[in-house]
Amino acid sequence: MRPALLDPLFASLSSLPGIGPKMGDLFAKLLGQESIEDCRVIDLVFHTPHGLIDRRHQPGITHAPQGVIVTISGRVDRHQPPPRGKSNVPYRVFLHDDTGELALTFFRAKGDWLAKALPVDEQVIVSGKVDWFNGRASMVHPDYMVKASEAEAMPLVEPVYGLTAGLSPRTLRKAIEAAVSRIPQLPEWIDDAMLSRQGFPYASEAFIALHHPRDALDLDLQAPARRRLAYDEFLAGQISLALVRQNLRRVAGRPVVATGKLSQPVQASLPFALTNSQSTAIAEILKDMATDQRMLRLLQGDVGSGKTAVALMAMLAAVEAGGQAVLMAPTEILARQHHATLSRMAEPAGMSIDVLTGRTKGRERDQILERIASGETNIVIGTHALFQDTVIYRDLALAVVDEQHRFGVHQRLRLTAKGISPHMLVMTATPIPRTLVLAAFGDMDVSKLTEKPAGRKPIQTVIVPQERTGEIVERLRTAIAEGKKAYWICPLVEETEESDLMSVEERHATLERVFGDKTGLVHGRMNGPQKDEAMLAFKNGETRLLVATTVVEVGVDVPDATIIVIEHAERFGLAQLHQLRGRVGRGDGASTCILLYKGPLSENGRARLGILRETEDGFRIAEEDLKLRGEGELLGTRQSGTPGFLVASLEAHGDLLEIARKDAAYSLEKDPELTTERGSALRTLLYIYRRDEAIRFLRAG
Repeated sequence: MRPALLDPLFASLSSLPGIGPKMGDLFAKLLGQESIEDCRVIDLVFHTPHGLIDRRHQPGITHAPQGVIVTISGRVDRHQPPPRGKSNVPYRVFLHDDTGELALTFFRAKGDWLAKALPVDEQVIVSGKVDWFNGRASMVHPDYMVKASEAEAMPLVEPVYGLTAGLSPRTLRKAIEAAVSRIPQLPEWIDDAMLSRQGFPYASEAFIALHHPRDALDLDLQAPARRRLAYDEFLAGQISLALVRQNLRRVAGRPVVATGKLSQPVQASLPFALTNSQSTAIAEILKDMATDQRMLRLLQGDVGSGKTAVALMAMLAAVEAGGQAVLMAPTEILARQHHATLSRMAEPAGMSIDVLTGRTKGRERDQILERIASGETNIVIGTHALFQDTVIYRDLALAVVDEQHRFGVHQRLRLTAKGISPHMLVMTATPIPRTLVLAAFGDMDVSKLTEKPAGRKPIQTVIVPQERTGEIVERLRTAIAEGKKAYWICPLVEETEESDLMSVEERHATLERVFGDKTGLVHGRMNGPQKDEAMLAFKNGETRLLVATTVVEVGVDVPDATIIVIEHAERFGLAQLHQLRGRVGRGDGASTCILLYKGPLSENGRARLGILRETEDGFRIAEEDLKLRGEGELLGTRQSGTPGFLVASLEAHGDLLEIARKDAAYSLEKDPELTTERGSALRTLLYIYRRDEAIRFLRAG
């Protein structure tokens, strides 16, 4: 049960004053929710300021600089309403101080309201930007106007928050103030020694300080309040991940001992020799599987590093030990591609491999389910359909999850619940920096594939401005006439008024006029069969130019495609560009990646694209992407199980993540069920950062 002291923070956002149905819709939009009913008071507490307005500068009217926010204290002299019927003429109110006169200017203003707000002969305080024209000072629509007797109502230092259309800064700030006022005195989960060593404020004080910056230093990512909350968020995440692992290992695993009976003939028939890192990863995996502890291992491999072969050896080991293995892929295309590849590779072992996706229907589905339940099927490949209630395994010994970041921790748990303590191997083609591995996969051991299989040729990467698109089309015309295949990647599906990006459908139409029926189209809004048909036509050579969105980013394998054009490359993350580039260079031919950008490029944008031209090392690219772009987009998604942080920043607070990981391990070692006084405080922390799944593990234990 959530502690009662948190109830005010978890009340509906509509319980705050001034948030009715109309405002509720705006707040829901601001917080990325469907409706106000999905929003809680704490969501506003975590809506952090990104800047501030300093109104402490009070130079006097004559000394007010042009276009700078100042605060003026003066006496109202007179009102000058516009002539009757002249609505385009502004309403002016004149006031003076010891140094000079200031005209307050209002367009389409209500005179009776201004007469009450700014009575003649009243001492008032106004704040806003001053404009000078012909030696006269003017302030158009002041941000604040208060009578001198109400001076405390005007904040001299005002935090600035992200907004959504229709929501005024003052309305948002008022709601956030109301939300912050509900923060209770929280129990402390950090010991005094660490608070002192790190210079951290207490938890409640940190939240309050976050929304009441005194100057720009208080908004810095290294400010004490920000670092304190970043540490708390990391700690909540690391405790949650540790509890996932603790839960998975609560039931002892079963030793799966490889005999080599199946893997040896398969390995002998492979058209390539395993790289050193592949052999090392296989050894690490088989060693884990041979113990009575459930394996939970992350296999990181750059594009083309041979993760599939490693996964196959692990799955064959499970079958050798009398069990079954599954491989779960994020898309239908990728699942069916894995099925084709693995069936071919595993043929010398006589494996029975089935594919099961949401599109598998009727009699075919029933037959596959029967084969899985009887154990006739050794290996099953599919999408999330693999963990539906109707799928019953005879003896699931190993679950392999491809592209873990496309799933979540909870889906991972549902899959492993299908067997009696199955071992788990998670693969990702997105090279992830160490800090991000700790944040997203802290519950896993890690194996890395750092080499590419022999025979892979380097990909030439060139950076070309959008103005030269015509030249690129001509080069493609020559290449396709020579029998080559190419991808053309666009960032949008269809044209929108808000964006000037060329949509994939519009680009397809322009290229189709040049290349005719050799042009294919694939994007995320097409249904499964349509996508499969378009991909198959490209793979078989019926089309030679595939215009696509990033739906082709993961796993699509067309070895004879040698050119990829990526339009608006400046809009993509480095890791995503690297993934897309990996769609070519998979066969014998020399390959080219053309990054089309719309100028002018910022210094940061030029540096990012330059890194891609310099190196094909996905791990270096991922590290640079983390520095230049931040972790929020690095994995390409913010789904459950990935670190879309509320307060913390991996690049700014990476040093705290390692401390949090060690503190989480120590806390659970001393108090596995979090039942002590500090354990109870840590439960409060888990609720604050919405780690309810972890709390359920504690209750289950």
